[in-house]
Amino acid sequence: MNEPIETVPGYQWIVVDSDLLGGQPTVKGTRLSVSHILACLSEGMTGKDIEQDYPGFPPESLPEVLKFAAEQLERQGSGGDAAA
Repeated sequence: MNEPIETVPGYQWIVVDSDLLGGQPTVKGTRLSVSHILACLSEGMTGKDIEQDYPGFPPESLPEVLKFAAEQLERQGSGGDAAA
């Protein structure tokens, strides 16, 4: 029996499931990890670019992807003035 994948509390688009990409945080309805989306953005891709390269990617998930990444960094103690 496959149970439906549940979103991370406080998020509509971020899911974590041990059977999906080894438990990496992933964009709901895709096999795209949060870290992969961040890498795409760091290379200069827009949400529309990502959607074109990865059909099914919901560009409306981008604000949550960024929020999730920022919160993870803050939890690790890297959310301050790391570059200062």
